[in-house]
Amino acid sequence: MRLVQSFAFAAVLLLSSALSAAAHSAREDIEAALVKFMDAFNSGNAAAVGQMYTDDAALLPPDGKRVDDRKGVEEFWQGAIKAGMKNLTLRALEVEGSGNLAYEVGAFTLGVPSKGGALSTVAGKYLVVWKRATTGHGACIGTSGT
Repeated sequence: MRLVQSFAFAAVLLLSSALSAAAHSAREDIEAALVKFMDAFNSGNAAAVGQMYTDDAALLPPDGKRVDDRKGVEEFWQGAIKAGMKNLTLRALEVEGSGNLAYEVGAFTLGVPSKGGALSTVAGKYLVVWKRATTGHGACIGTSGT
């Protein structure tokens, strides 16, 4: 169960997606990306989750090896979905941006299956650093969380 919980934390803590080049605030862009991410994850669409990352994205799972590039990220999320994780919720608590960079401090909940198959809800917090890109895709340049 501990391994599953660590995986769940890693899966949510390492969120990355797009900050659009449009004239929206960083908070608006990030909140829109969170909805898109939750919808893709909760529908079991790891490919759509992976498409939210740039080719050079990186995930930094706690107690795990760094996951690099879009394909690796997609495989990571596919593993979470196949493990039965579902009902992901993400909420941006704090967003600050300057120039092409922003950071988001957030909270998550996630349904994680127990050995008996019942879902347990895991809750935590995360930190994501975002980078604005003119193509409408962003890169997570560093993440951390508990």
